Amino acid sequence: MRFDELDLEDEILDGLEDMNFYEMTPVQEQTIPVILEGHDLIGCAQTGTGKTAAYTLPLLNRLLLEGNEENVVKSLIIVPTRELALQIDQQFQGFSYYAPISTTVVYGGGDGKGWDLQKNGMLNGSDVVIATPGRMISHLQNSHIDLSHVECLILDEADRMLDMGFSDDIMKIISYLPRERQTIMFSATLPPKIRELAKTILRNPEEVNIAISKPNDAIDQSAYVCYESQKLGLIRELFAEPSESKTIIFSSSKMKVKELAHTLKRMQLDVAAMHSDLDQSQREEVMLNFKNNKVKILVATDIVARGIDIEDIGLVINYDVPHDPEDYIHRIGRTARAAATGSAITFVNEEEQGKFHQIEKFIEREIRKAELPASVGEGPKYEPEESRRRGGRGGRSRSKGGDGRGHGRGRRDRLRDKPRGSSTSREEQAAGRSDDRKPAPAAATADAGLADISASTSGVRPAAPSVAPEGEKPRRRRHRGGRRHRRGKGNSGGGETPASGSDTVR
Repeated sequence: MRFDELDLEDEILDGLEDMNFYEMTPVQEQTIPVILEGHDLIGCAQTGTGKTAAYTLPLLNRLLLEGNEENVVKSLIIVPTRELALQIDQQFQGFSYYAPISTTVVYGGGDGKGWDLQKNGMLNGSDVVIATPGRMISHLQNSHIDLSHVECLILDEADRMLDMGFSDDIMKIISYLPRERQTIMFSATLPPKIRELAKTILRNPEEVNIAISKPNDAIDQSAYVCYESQKLGLIRELFAEPSESKTIIFSSSKMKVKELAHTLKRMQLDVAAMHSDLDQSQREEVMLNFKNNKVKILVATDIVARGIDIEDIGLVINYDVPHDPEDYIHRIGRTARAAATGSAITFVNEEEQGKFHQIEKFIEREIRKAELPASVGEGPKYEPEESRRRGGRGGRSRSKGGDGRGHGRGRRDRLRDKPRGSSTSREEQAAGRSDDRKPAPAAATADAGLADISASTSGVRPAAPSVAPEGEKPRRRRHRGGRRHRRGKGNSGGGETPASGSDTVR
């Protein structure tokens, strides 16, 4: 179905034509007519299907027809992250090029000047306010923002907002809104908590479901079953030859993101890191450089796994297996946007095989296992059930075959397309393993070689236990790292505590 078949104002159709948007995606085709009729809606669709345009276009049409003579806030869009808020604002700017529509983006971070701009934009009566929950509440409490004239409320990425703990914030914001309004909710999944929220805030909503929680068929998915110490060698092989398209490398750990980005820069690659330790101006600069091709490779945490729409991302690499199958879908959904194609490669070490198998079961397909290049060495067998039984031993990986530094050259296409060949037997693997009771060798640690390609990690021999004189209790030796270090929550690069590693932002 074409956009010009809809009852949209000429200003919007002219903007769509200038942007070369003619045909609607399935989610747009099913949701836009419902929203134009004024019904409440709960929409569920996979990432990259055009959900943003599905609600921005009918909202713009409504604003054009009604106007805003009283200069009040007429519509509110709540989103989980500042990156998504800025992206939605960019969509509005494009679609409303010929329409006199004003928008205000409200998000945390920045300085007092940013706060004042947000405050004045809302007090002066912005047609559309796009806000993160925490910052919106701050303005409601301190800036005396009036939301009593809001006629349309939109919740985008609703499932993620609930996962991030924004449920109470959302309900508090809604308490400032009039009861008579149109409410639209978009979510990638529809778990029970989303349906409960929908029952609370929506009135007799229409429901649209499009390919729930399945990756785009245009994405070529593959995996390398490897040891942890071989991952860097695979990265070196994949980027041995330049590529015209952009690449995102995802990791669940900020520490790995920083170290991997540092290593790729030493390889003379155009790379930048994206994580929550960056302040707002730094994050905006990184994303702008990535969009404008000044940076070809973005190493990132899941902070950019949702809602970021950037053209020409040809490859997504999961440096480690995401914790949740939904996160896998959102990560690889950064490529093959709209009608494009793309590739997604996942590195799967021994301890991650069980999680990766759960992803395969969730998406109801087996992901192709590619053959490791000769320069990296031979990897482990893919035995996810055995990996699950080993899950209680901790996150230690064992290195075998190759030094993990990926010397030599290989072509990216050859690496993607080769089927995975034979591998060593379990008995042969066991012969090369260290005793689980001994410290893992330096080459097998989770981040070996990331900070410096040529550096070698040396272990520290633990001090011999002291013996107390007879009749005295032995003195407890305090570790320098304190309680967190004693409990194994120190900086190992393999995971992060919520206090220091969370990439959720308000």
